[in-house]
Amino acid sequence: MQKDPSTNVLGSALSPCSTDPLTGFFRDGACNTCDEDRGSHTVCAVMTAEFLAYSKYVGNDLSTPRPEFRFPGLKPGDHWCLCAGRFLQAHDEGCAPKVDLLSTHARALEIVPLEVLYTHATSGSGNP
Repeated sequence: MQKDPSTNVLGSALSPCSTDPLTGFFRDGACNTCDEDRGSHTVCAVMTAEFLAYSKYVGNDLSTPRPEFRFPGLKPGDHWCLCAGRFLQAHDEGCAPKVDLLSTHARALEIVPLEVLYTHATSGSGNP
């Protein structure tokens, strides 16, 4: 698999998202992506209890540990490379988590408008 260039939505070098828990399509701690990443795991999101409950409700339980997949389960405050489509869906439903723009891959913009990402940007993540 050929990684896309590691560029964030602001046009600079992609910053790491999380190494604890280890995230990313490539499990390299960053929201790197490639053509094989069908879910576009490109949005570096900061988990909230509200979002984790929502994600579980719509069929993607991110809070329950799955040791067989080396997945510890997420808790509020954890950073995670979220699928761009799921983020947009949560935004539309009013429960999107915060986003680290410096750690969100530029390919997220194929699905989520930059203005939407800005509205959920964490302080210090390059938000205007």
